[in-house]
Amino acid sequence: MDFRDRHIVVTGGAGALGTALVEALIAEGAVCHIPCLDEDEAQRFRLRRHKQVALIVTGTLADPTAIARLYDEIAPLWASIHLAGGFAAGKLREMSVGALEQQVEMNLITCMLCCRAALNAMARGTTGGRIVNVAARPALEWRSGAGAAAYAASKAAVAALTAALAEEVVQEGVLVNAVAPSILDTPANRAAMPKADYGLWPKVEEVAATILFLASPENRVTRGAIVPVYGRS
Repeated sequence: MDFRDRHIVVTGGAGALGTALVEALIAEGAVCHIPCLDEDEAQRFRLRRHKQVALIVTGTLADPTAIARLYDEIAPLWASIHLAGGFAAGKLREMSVGALEQQVEMNLITCMLCCRAALNAMARGTTGGRIVNVAARPALEWRSGAGAAAYAASKAAVAALTAALAEEVVQEGVLVNAVAPSILDTPANRAAMPKADYGLWPKVEEVAATILFLASPENRVTRGAIVPVYGRS
């Protein structure tokens, strides 16, 4: 897959999945633009000094002005990949409205704002582009969201947004898709679930490979897909 000189935004690029994806992208020649919450996050990212990596401190991704500014400075934009989000467990009867709103903001609103800004940036070019969102297994299998209903609902909304947007912009040469991971094999998840069978979980490099294809010029026909990336779990 040839990403030479293609500019790509990766939100959540400093996380475990993001790092694996950025490594794969720069190996294929891409220039990666990674928004960070603050300077501390930027300094922790081990690829920060790579010549094909540009870190931008934007603050929250729920700020429309900051997001518009981020994308306005990138030209031409080929792809926008939205890994950033958040998880919160808890029974709905015990959940505050604020906690529910936080899940919607972290997962749906940030995704929507980045999609909108990416489309405006791509419209300034002539080659179309690619958008890849991240849903989650409960977005496809609602019952698996028991105990984290607000998270499941916000990720299901991301899936619906992806499918609807894909139809809206296909004639502009923009293909929009999403992946839906189960529990990723990351150090944080291992620490949180020390008795789990980690061998069943999808590896971040494997999920990154799926995203890489969906974001690539080689993907010429897939749109509106919510691709399960469950490993053997």
